[in-house]
Amino acid sequence: MVMVGLDAAGKTTLLYKMKLGEVVTTLPTIGFNVETVQWKKLNFTVWDVGGQDRIRPLWKHYFNGAMGVIFVVDSSDTARIAEAAAELHNLLQEPELSRSSLLIFVNKQDLPGAHTAAEVVDRMELRRVGGTRKWHVQACCAVTGDGVWEGMEWLAGNLPKE
Repeated sequence: MVMVGLDAAGKTTLLYKMKLGEVVTTLPTIGFNVETVQWKKLNFTVWDVGGQDRIRPLWKHYFNGAMGVIFVVDSSDTARIAEAAAELHNLLQEPELSRSSLLIFVNKQDLPGAHTAAEVVDRMELRRVGGTRKWHVQACCAVTGDGVWEGMEWLAGNLPKE
């Protein structure tokens, strides 16, 4: 799995909530974090790649062999939802991801003014994803864990067959 999204979307918090079951203090990711996350009888190797604009051109180096893409959106950051949409639509053009299932975590649902998953689908024009790609949008809160395992359940059941 490769997990990407804009900086400060909550990718690293999500990763360690899944790995450790707790919230850890994080710093902006320069480069990547990689962890194996165990869930039910599955082991997911999750690459959490930094989201700063100067790092985004490097995302493609993590795509080879990725069966799934987790894209994390900060649902409370109204000003950057269009930027997140542009990055997501760009990465979906990458040939290495043509068969990858896509899970979009609409994170930070606990914050005031957070957009619902349905609002994010509209604002990010996610219905354009279409085609044969399997995709799912899951509202979540990385801090509390709400919605996280529901999203991973969907992803586990929708990975491409090798």
